[in-house]
Amino acid sequence: MLTRLGLPLGLLLLAALGALVIALGVGSAQISPTQIWEVTQGKGDALARTMVMELRLPRALSAFAVGGLLAVAGALMQVLLRNPLADPYVLGLSGGASIGALAAMLGGLGGLAISSSAFGGALFSTFLVFGLAHGSGGWTPSRLLLTGVVVAAGWGAVITLMLALSPAERLPGMLYWLMGDLSYARTPWPPLLLLVITCAVLIPLGRSLNVLARGPQQAAALGVAVRPLEWCIYVTASLLTAAAVTTAGSIGFVGLVVPHMLRLLLGNDQRLILPACALAGGTLLVLADTLARTMIAPEQLPVGVITALLGVPTFLFLLYRSR
Repeated sequence: MLTRLGLPLGLLLLAALGALVIALGVGSAQISPTQIWEVTQGKGDALARTMVMELRLPRALSAFAVGGLLAVAGALMQVLLRNPLADPYVLGLSGGASIGALAAMLGGLGGLAISSSAFGGALFSTFLVFGLAHGSGGWTPSRLLLTGVVVAAGWGAVITLMLALSPAERLPGMLYWLMGDLSYARTPWPPLLLLVITCAVLIPLGRSLNVLARGPQQAAALGVAVRPLEWCIYVTASLLTAAAVTTAGSIGFVGLVVPHMLRLLLGNDQRLILPACALAGGTLLVLADTLARTMIAPEQLPVGVITALLGVPTFLFLLYRSR
């Protein structure tokens, strides 16, 4: 068992470390792996230390944390809805967070106020979708998914209205944030800590999640407390998505592509899929962000553009397969 779990996770960990080395070395000024090693030992020239420790490392770690959070949230939502096309963004959580952040920007606030407003918007959207989807007989996966799609469409209309009424000088920053931007992500430790704690808590629940993925009736028959577990999954996925959005803005498709691809490669054991999603999602976003800031250097693209270019054809392929 340990070998079966350890080998894929070990390979993904090596890939994550390789992606971080690439992110630290590639940029307007190239830094070799030898120089990176010297910087980690407290040696090397001052310019290299500043670029690695103060600029590139915080951004790379933030990208890794955000990618891991989104991928784990996507894996949980796909278990909850038993649908490989499920994604936290489909349920309107990103739209709620975006409205909260845009409202703070329009109010002239910044920094922590924007993050707090985005977090509050995501939580509000969570409870709104859950409340609207809960009918007389509880909620079902299809009802929850359809409610999320409708709420997300409503948030999109509100966002368009806010952009239309915004001052021209604030539009570039707001648009970059909506497309996903890691340029101002300088505090990676809170989302990284949340990612580690979440995986540590969820992995022991892997057996219950495996049974729930087969259907609520079978899970209940095998002694799983279905309703509390479903609430736990939804609230946890919502919190992970909100934390990712407050760190880097709205970045789509990571939570859709990574879990599904890993299931095709590794099977459907959540004890393996959840930590693998954390590593693979982080690796993907680190590489995507590196590409975004070097593709048209010295200009930078929003990382959400890169993930969309990867995610849209993948989504269409999965939709075609699910006919």
